[in-house]
Amino acid sequence: MKEPAPVTARLHGVSVAIENVTKTYELRDGGDLLALDRVDLTIAPGEFVSIVGPSGCGKSTLLSLVAGLVPVSTGKILIDGEEVRRPHAKVGVVFQTDLLLYWRSVMDNIMLPIEIKGWRRRDYLPRAARLLEQVGLAGFESKYPSELSGGMRQRTAICRALVQEPGLLLMDEPFGALDALTREQMIIDLQAMWLSVGSTVLFITHSIEEAVFLADRVLVMSPRPGRIDLDRTIEIPRPRSWRSRTDAKFIEYMSEIRGIFETRGVLKA
Repeated sequence: MKEPAPVTARLHGVSVAIENVTKTYELRDGGDLLALDRVDLTIAPGEFVSIVGPSGCGKSTLLSLVAGLVPVSTGKILIDGEEVRRPHAKVGVVFQTDLLLYWRSVMDNIMLPIEIKGWRRRDYLPRAARLLEQVGLAGFESKYPSELSGGMRQRTAICRALVQEPGLLLMDEPFGALDALTREQMIIDLQAMWLSVGSTVLFITHSIEEAVFLADRVLVMSPRPGRIDLDRTIEIPRPRSWRSRTDAKFIEYMSEIRGIFETRGVLKA
């Protein structure tokens, strides 16, 4: 991937406020499942925040609430001061699976949200082309998902989320299904792209290393019901390289987060 360069002018990331949010699911047997319990969180415009926690702790539930895909049970979520009650126009989402439509080309997949919103396709084609160039997919515009590797498909999915110029990018374990080497390259690529576009990012992961490497702040969630056990600012200069993982500060952050999981019994010391 090329060095960070403007795709267009830097976007203005949005602010996010999560205020005393609880999410309870009704079970088929008539009982209730408390997934999230009184979560409070603020994210500044343009900030990259990672959330790490064990399976079932409510990470993906929290992301779905912010995306407006499911309603909160109590509390409220605001994006730029506007309460979230439905999917928000300023939000783009990237999931663990790329969810590309196999019958559409790379370019047509990227342009899908533009078509759904009824915007003029021609206005966004130059941006889509620049995004593809930035992630190393220039020349693949007419290819179909079956002709791409897993990493290439996920790069396409990220371009699809960014082409609509979202103020907030939500990412739910986007690299979890990739092999180790592809995953490492995608992490480097994501950092470069974020540095160039300036969106606010909420990034969900199981990987402590991934969370620390990418984020301005790492949030550690407890086992269900999900609460925020730690909110740690990551003070490592950018851009970061994989050599950063051997720095004493990086190792210190990793150890602190791992220690919380050990205390909780999620990891064995």
